Amino acid sequence: MSGHVKNMYPQLSISQAARTLLSLLLVAAIDSVNAGVACRNQQCRSPIQRSSKLTRLIHMESVDLLKIYKASQGDMSELFCQMPNDIVPDPNISGLDPSERMLSIYSHCKAFLPHLKRVTEQQRDLQPPSSPLLNNLTTAQYRTSGLANQINCIYQTLFPNLPIPLEPVDGRTSIYPSQNVFQQKVYGCVVLKNFKELLSQITHELRTIKNQMCKSRTFAYTNALF
Repeated sequence: MSGHVKNMYPQLSISQAARTLLSLLLVAAIDSVNAGVACRNQQCRSPIQRSSKLTRLIHMESVDLLKIYKASQGDMSELFCQMPNDIVPDPNISGLDPSERMLSIYSHCKAFLPHLKRVTEQQRDLQPPSSPLLNNLTTAQYRTSGLANQINCIYQTLFPNLPIPLEPVDGRTSIYPSQNVFQQKVYGCVVLKNFKELLSQITHELRTIKNQMCKSRTFAYTNALF
């Protein structure tokens, strides 16, 4: 009987890629719940500190991701990142005041997501399934999506009367539908280089916004008590 049941329900083997994907989905679900809590949390420092930690983590991983990418592209990989590519979003944060700069952070995160996805799809055709590059690219997508959700919540907390546009207000999201292998390698390298630079800027911006906005909100809250 036990043998018959065993044959009916053969043991399932889960690949490393599938395990990675499942764990990332779980992390994304937890991050989503945490982001929802942050949206309802009227305190200033806590959600910004949480997003700052996540940004530093993604930036640290992006440094390794770019190194792994270059190592997997063969000859001339060091030159790929130096070549121009007009369809990759600019990494520079813009805006004159904290609300505009926070919105720019959110828009840039959203703008880079389709490019990270495209690079992953291209490299899936160029790399073996066991390549660590593929898992790292997938991780970058999920973490960046989670960071965008957190930035959205911080923006709603700090600027409740300023709605977030449905589409990114800056950064280019159009992607050429067809590229040869050389163009794909250049495109991927420029995407990851700009992505790393963006994360460095976000780290600086969040620190500045926390110092500017949280002090003023704490002062206003203290005055309201007396």
